[in-house]
Amino acid sequence: MSESVMVPTDSGAMPTHLWRPPAGRGPGIVLLQEIFGVSAYIQRRGAQLAELGYVVAAPEIFWRLGVTSPVEGDDALQQGMGLVQRLDWDRAVLDAVAAVEWLRRQEAVDAGVGVVGFCFGGGLGFNVAARLEAEGAAPVDTLVSYYGSALPGLHAAMTVAAPSLHHFGLADSFIDTATVRAIEESVTQQPATVFETYEGADHAFDNDEMPWHDAAASALAWSTTAEFLREHLPTS
Repeated sequence: MSESVMVPTDSGAMPTHLWRPPAGRGPGIVLLQEIFGVSAYIQRRGAQLAELGYVVAAPEIFWRLGVTSPVEGDDALQQGMGLVQRLDWDRAVLDAVAAVEWLRRQEAVDAGVGVVGFCFGGGLGFNVAARLEAEGAAPVDTLVSYYGSALPGLHAAMTVAAPSLHHFGLADSFIDTATVRAIEESVTQQPATVFETYEGADHAFDNDEMPWHDAAASALAWSTTAEFLREHLPTS
């Protein structure tokens, strides 16, 4: 079970879900949501990361829009896309940066802090990592991005030198294969970047609540993610 905490930002406190590992201490991970918010699926991933030994914080990135619960229902995709269109992206980046910096200060976090993001959160995490490095601030220790939806517009403009893992399906309905390959060529110029692709997998293939879920790709990607985190953000 997660607990509810408030992360301070430049204009108020951001509601955030926090999971602690069985040992009570460990490295930190900021978990960044899809367009549907901190859904039951994202919460399951948060709990699974905690089981791997991480202190996990999942901020409600839509809080400035007055939305702090998951987007659900038959029109969830339309609702989520509408929220993203209304969102101030730069503010969202700063809020996610605030979550990284807050997690670093927590007594339970006894090592580095990484970022794991899905779809909207995958692109947001990339921007957060790039911003911290560009500003000379304490960088994230690792980044795992699942089919980052903002990557098509970000990869040519910014770089992430931290150890990074990207997952993309090659049957993505929203990001065509040519764009995926362009992102791959760009981000893998950084030597610590790993780029994994999955034949036949659509966008959001990891989300078992979505019609695009691909069980085989999801299992393989999660195993790769866990191994990558163990290597670059080891737990004691």
